Amino acid sequence: MARDIKLGWDVEALNKAYRQGYMAGSMGMDKTRCPYRGDVVIAAWEAGWDDAGEAVQAGGQQGDDDLFARIA
Repeated sequence: MARDIKLGWDVEALNKAYRQGYMAGSMGMDKTRCPYRGDVVIAAWEAGWDDAGEAVQAGGQQGDDDLFARIA
């Protein structure tokens, strides 16, 4: 697998950071609690965190519509 020796990251590490950021964001963990060091890996974690926030907001809006539809 390709690994950038100088920066210390590879695609698997970025995928893992993204997935963990997504999980943290979906659980409501604060964005400042990123456990990673290194700009590229932190950016991957934050991208996952941001995507989870957007998914939660979209799901919450859609969930409200479904709730009202079931009540009516």
